[in-house]
Amino acid sequence: MLDWLKKRLVGQRLINPRTIPDALWHHTLSAYPFLAHRSALDQARLRAMTTRFLAQKQFSGAHDLVVTDEMAAAIAAQASLAVLNLGLQLFDDFTGIVVHPGPMLALRSTVDAAGVAHHYREAVVGEAMQGGPVTLSWQDVSRAGELAASGHNVVIHEFAHKIDMRTGAANGCPPLPTRAAKAQWQSVMQAAFEDFKHRVVMAERFGTLSGSDIPWLDAYGATSPAEFFAVTTEAYFVNPTRFGSEFAALKTLFDGYFQGKPCGDQPVGHR
Repeated sequence: MLDWLKKRLVGQRLINPRTIPDALWHHTLSAYPFLAHRSALDQARLRAMTTRFLAQKQFSGAHDLVVTDEMAAAIAAQASLAVLNLGLQLFDDFTGIVVHPGPMLALRSTVDAAGVAHHYREAVVGEAMQGGPVTLSWQDVSRAGELAASGHNVVIHEFAHKIDMRTGAANGCPPLPTRAAKAQWQSVMQAAFEDFKHRVVMAERFGTLSGSDIPWLDAYGATSPAEFFAVTTEAYFVNPTRFGSEFAALKTLFDGYFQGKPCGDQPVGHR
């Protein structure tokens, strides 16, 4: 358990869920400018949610890594940002967060057209399991401030998968309150996904002299609707200005969803 949190618990009940130490919170904001750039009201709400997140989750380090208060707070604040207007109930299907010092090797398997199984290891910086833990590379988490210009954020990426998984297998469509909201979401996302895939293919095949045609976001987003949702969600939160200029239709869609009012419907529950 985190050192500061031990002092705030009676049994398993948080004495003051709105209190996270000033020094720890200010350090978190200074390390991740996309958090510091939020309004004062959002920062206050985020601080309270980050405290509750820390009380609900269990952090563990892999390969003898010691997860410090600063590391846990950084992860909790970025994860909470994604559900600031939606509620932590979207993350209540798991408790474990495993932090690795750097990228980890994940065992993968594929079956080719001839029916032959191939097993290999792939280096990953994060992974979210259906109903299970989230794993993260601290090396990449710690660079989130500098990587924001490129739209990268491994914490928000993996927790976007967790949001997506609330309806079952990740498919790029988060929980939505009505069929109409779901239909509109899928229409806008599918069009954006197809356009992004086309731009990635063209850039990889032909390149460009000016560089202006190279997609801004990670090409990994073109591999599936689920990855496109995660890749665009991380960019939306850490570099909203450029995201809006690159993905205007998605910016409008995401504004509605992540503010808790998808497609003009009634607000999604907040906790």
